[in-house]
Amino acid sequence: MDLSFYVAAIPAVVLLGLSKGGFSGVGMLATPLVALVISPVEAAAILLPILVVQDMISVIAYRATWDRWNLLVLLAGALPGVFLAYLLAARVSESAVELAVGLISIVFAARRLVIDRRGQGELTAKPNLLIGWLCGAASGFTSMIAHAGTPPFQIFVIPQRLPQNIFVGTSVMFFATVNLLKVLPYFMLGQFSAKNLIVSTTLLPLAVLSTWLGIYIVRRTSSARFITIIYILMVLVGGKLVFNGLSDFAAGGV
Repeated sequence: MDLSFYVAAIPAVVLLGLSKGGFSGVGMLATPLVALVISPVEAAAILLPILVVQDMISVIAYRATWDRWNLLVLLAGALPGVFLAYLLAARVSESAVELAVGLISIVFAARRLVIDRRGQGELTAKPNLLIGWLCGAASGFTSMIAHAGTPPFQIFVIPQRLPQNIFVGTSVMFFATVNLLKVLPYFMLGQFSAKNLIVSTTLLPLAVLSTWLGIYIVRRTSSARFITIIYILMVLVGGKLVFNGLSDFAAGGV
């Protein structure tokens, strides 16, 4: 890996750390950033071990603050979602997945921002078992295919207006589990190599520091501001996914 790789990888790892610290969604920019200098498959393979280590830190920090019902419902959907994505890995168009998830994220987040601005932000959506299972399945599927599992999770959980620490803790526990579920399929798909694992190891100190930085910032951000930031991040990440999807289609991707 030359200097250009680390110019892209260092900010990508920092973004992952902020995401694992609580700013859910911003981490989805990491893989596209590294994919500017190496192949997307190799980028995903290098970042996944880093994600697992960052998950361990986040789980320790938020081990006592998560919602059991939401976690169980979402994971019940995520497991078959990851498995289905593994089976269809060679057939599913990543650009189509990114485009669909991006559009849904933008519409959802923009709508919620308008509702909050009109003073209706106190309205709380009642969680639905079937919707939760479907969002969990979509999150597991898109996480496996395109590392874009955050929007489906947020679409289900954010409207419930959980306390900030419960929302972050539930997100941490969910994606820590999903990332572990992805390790075996990624290995079976041949996406790990000794070289990639060595590169991942060199980035681990930065991964640890950036995760603690994310936790520090989140715990000093007010709940109302935090939710607004998450919505804005959803719009930005959704825009990036739409851009990626359209660019792939324009280049002849299917």
